Amino acid sequence: MKHKISKAAAALAVAIAAVFAAPAVASAYTPDTPVPSALVPGVPAPFPVPAGTFVPGETVTFTLTGEGVGPDNLAFVAFAVSSASVDKTATADGGAVATVTLPEDATGSYALTAVSESGASFAFPAVGVAAAAGGDGGGTDDGGAGGPALGNTGFDGDALLGLWVGGGVLVLAGASIAVATSVRRTRRA
Repeated sequence: MKHKISKAAAALAVAIAAVFAAPAVASAYTPDTPVPSALVPGVPAPFPVPAGTFVPGETVTFTLTGEGVGPDNLAFVAFAVSSASVDKTATADGGAVATVTLPEDATGSYALTAVSESGASFAFPAVGVAAAAGGDGGGTDDGGAGGPALGNTGFDGDALLGLWVGGGVLVLAGASIAVATSVRRTRRA
């Protein structure tokens, strides 16, 4: 009887560890390469790809997709979603950098990807347009000429804390019932 109870207690401990360890490990991720989440129109911003992504010296094609994307500065024609590409050479450590400059009338969000000759690829998070500092961008009430920055659509672990705690309580309750049932059956036998 003691052997079955110790097995049940060990299973319960593993279940508890799994419930609480997974969110802690997932929230520990921090990207190696910081990139802007919003760009100010007319201001250049570098987008570095981490070292080791590409073969050193190979050609890497950066492609920007979004409203008004064109070949000059990667964005210039308004009201049309399109793409433009530029080729760069991977650095000696296998990284690469592209500089993106949005035009003064940029709106919406933009996607930037990098693909190499060898087929390796890297996709940056979507980038929105930030209002220029020091003014409202034209006297309108729409958040400035560039519009509002891209909203946060990612995972927020703090907001889901109640869900994780509630799920953990349910797992503990189920495990307790299973242990109690096992003990009751063992005593009857």
